[in-house]
Amino acid sequence: MSLIMLGSFFILMFSGLPLYLSLVTTALTGIIALGDWSLIRVLAQQFYGGMDSFALMAIPFFVLTGILMNKSGLTDRLLEFSRLLVGSVRGGLGYVNVVAGIVLAGVNGSAAADASALGTLLIPAMVKDGFSPPYAAGLTAGSSLIGPIIPPSVFMIIYASMTNTSIGGLFAAGVLPGLLLGGAFMVMNYFYSRKNNMPILDSKAIRAEAGKTLKRSFSAILAPVIIIGGIVTGIVTPTESGALAVAYCLIVGVFLTRGLTLKGIWESLYETARLTSSIFLIMGAATIIGWLLKWDQVPQRFAMFLTQSGLVQSPFLLMIVFSAIIFPIGMFMEEVSTLSLLTPIFAPLAIKAGIDPLHFGVVMTLNVTIALITPPMGACNYIVAAIGRVKLSDVFIHIWPFIGVSMLVLLIIIAFPPITTFIPRLLGL
Repeated sequence: MSLIMLGSFFILMFSGLPLYLSLVTTALTGIIALGDWSLIRVLAQQFYGGMDSFALMAIPFFVLTGILMNKSGLTDRLLEFSRLLVGSVRGGLGYVNVVAGIVLAGVNGSAAADASALGTLLIPAMVKDGFSPPYAAGLTAGSSLIGPIIPPSVFMIIYASMTNTSIGGLFAAGVLPGLLLGGAFMVMNYFYSRKNNMPILDSKAIRAEAGKTLKRSFSAILAPVIIIGGIVTGIVTPTESGALAVAYCLIVGVFLTRGLTLKGIWESLYETARLTSSIFLIMGAATIIGWLLKWDQVPQRFAMFLTQSGLVQSPFLLMIVFSAIIFPIGMFMEEVSTLSLLTPIFAPLAIKAGIDPLHFGVVMTLNVTIALITPPMGACNYIVAAIGRVKLSDVFIHIWPFIGVSMLVLLIIIAFPPITTFIPRLLGL
């Protein structure tokens, strides 16, 4: 039955059918293969149940915050701040790209949104500064991966809602891995800049505007502080933090930057509804598949196989195996559906193996996130190619070093759990 469903899903997906319909139709195919038509009565209940979680209410708020930041001009101010920090060294715009990715990661938790924001402003500027277009696009796609790792994170919220893991704890666990990933891309940019003798930007001009830049950037920096600070300290829930950030961006965008108009607010609400509804539909449809696989005892058989093979006694090897499964699946499947389908199967086994839930949550999130730049389905590749006017084939060819660096960071995080557990334990989360 599982093989029939898998084959059916890929046929439907590559035929151009919307993903959530492909998943629902795959479930119907599985029911037909089982021959138990009574299961159809449960489909609607499972579909709704996959979306019926209080924790998921935070997602539209974080998405809306990111969109409002872009439309109000606050994202531009964050980029100015990033340029002030690291823009006056050789290959400075490459470092600005990564630092901006880290700063923007504290706003919306969406790699696609970060790729769009970073690409629009930085890819043309990097190309003008002497960077090759494929490298500029690849670094932008790589920097966008930091978004779902450093809090807030849409993927972490989905994982937490499915495993009853603390969202605040997961967010805290993602800070050091996100910084590690950013540091790895900075090292990559260092060697690229030296090899290609990239120019050094005029530091005098940047420093001359330091006071003005800091003053302009303060209002933008306050947005991620509200989100991360409120959640990590426990003052507000993730949903409340997202709502506060939306209110803050509305006030600043209307009265301070004056970049937000009624039309802009309406467009932001429409885009938020469009993006979040697609996420929720995919989650609901993926929940049906997960329920059907459980009904057919596929997770139990998989767990028995891993137990008999002895992998459960080796947490490191177990997570390597999980990553080896997630990576190829993520190459062909949308990330939310990958996370929704595999988390209920993998998470109980990880806990059984003695792996910290927060550690495994970050590993699972990073695995799924890397798929965002992995051909042929990597969404961020399409975004940076379109925005930067770079041939998609060139992006696909030159993205692999960034994938390799991301996989190396993933391996380091798997091998050293304290990277993820140190801050949550320090904060008592």
